[in-house]
Amino acid sequence: MPYSPLLPVHITGGITAILFGAAAICFRKGSPRHNLAGKAFMIAMLTMAGSGVVMAVMKNQATNVLGGMLALYLVSTAWATSKRGDGETGVFDWVALVAALAVGAVEVDFGVAAVNSQTGLKNGYPATLYFIFAVVFLLSAAGDIRMLCRGGVFGRKRLVRHLWRMCFAFFVATGSFFLGQQKVFPVAWRGSGIWFVPAFLPLALLIFWLFRVWFTGASTMKRIHPQTEATD
Repeated sequence: MPYSPLLPVHITGGITAILFGAAAICFRKGSPRHNLAGKAFMIAMLTMAGSGVVMAVMKNQATNVLGGMLALYLVSTAWATSKRGDGETGVFDWVALVAALAVGAVEVDFGVAAVNSQTGLKNGYPATLYFIFAVVFLLSAAGDIRMLCRGGVFGRKRLVRHLWRMCFAFFVATGSFFLGQQKVFPVAWRGSGIWFVPAFLPLALLIFWLFRVWFTGASTMKRIHPQTEATD
């Protein structure tokens, strides 16, 4: 396929997302710098994932479409959680739920197809990858259903919902870059196990922050207004 003009957009969005994601984690939660970095991270992730989905569709790469959909879903729902107040839902939440259920079902179907194939692969990827993504989608959808049935999410649970979705989306970015794009590294650096550290660091930080939220009382989260920044 000819060179896509979206490729520089995709790469720039990914690198920017990693930089601002790291900054958002380092800055004090709720500070203006944290909120600014978080907003930049969201925009960069949407840019990276959106351009990636478009390119994957053009190249008929169904697996990459699903991966991009995961990033789009996690970031958008995490941001919606921080933007709204306790007990607030909207049409977007229903659309996100339907999308999560649909893509999760496709991931399961691809996983089963990989298991039943002679090579154990589907589009070059093993069944394990599809099933892991399916679990993320379907568990997220279960959380969406619970939230909608209860008329929204409140207090500490709202913060947890925001944290884990943003951190897992950050992991999608770091894993895709440090493990999936080593061709952009110098030859001597490729294949080194050290790249697993930055790739999986967002998951370790996710565990740390969830532990802190649940056991230290750091559970407040305000609504983000257009004119005033609030805690995240």
